[in-house]
Amino acid sequence: MSKKNSVFIAASLDGYFDDKNGGLDWLQSIPNPDNDDMGYVEFNKGIDTIVMGRTTFETVLGFDVEWPYDKPVFVLSKTLKKIPQSHKDKAFLIKGTLTEILDQIHKKEYESLYIDGETTIRNFLKEDLNDEMGLTTIPVLFGRGSPLFDELSNVLKFELIGTKTFLNQITQNHYKRKK
Repeated sequence: MSKKNSVFIAASLDGYFDDKNGGLDWLQSIPNPDNDDMGYVEFNKGIDTIVMGRTTFETVLGFDVEWPYDKPVFVLSKTLKKIPQSHKDKAFLIKGTLTEILDQIHKKEYESLYIDGETTIRNFLKEDLNDEMGLTTIPVLFGRGSPLFDELSNVLKFELIGTKTFLNQITQNHYKRKK
């Protein structure tokens, strides 16, 4: 398996990660009676670990569900001192620059990484470290909120390698980084 960093994320039509109040309820705004996973299970088969920031980690911990990941999760944080005891064997605190972090993860023989979380995705993009991106667009407009993408110092070009439609309303585009 070759090394790759992949994003799998949803955004509003106007490119926001969350609504003006930081909410994510809109992700469930389209009725999904058959609980279609919208490609997540297939995506998950192609990764061997997850990299997320502290905020995303703490958000997931706050959901009233069982731990949703079946792969090791590396948590990036400058402020978190330790992983809660309940998740010691599931999540691992990792520190350093993104290049150092990737080196540490690759030394543990993880090659295909799922990059998750608003700030973490932005930081990987700023350093041109994302190889693939699955971007699911939910048909809702906010006008404001947290933009999925931030200012970049260089233009990053991606090639569209696939498009799918779910629930007759949600589009998912799969892009590969052109270098």
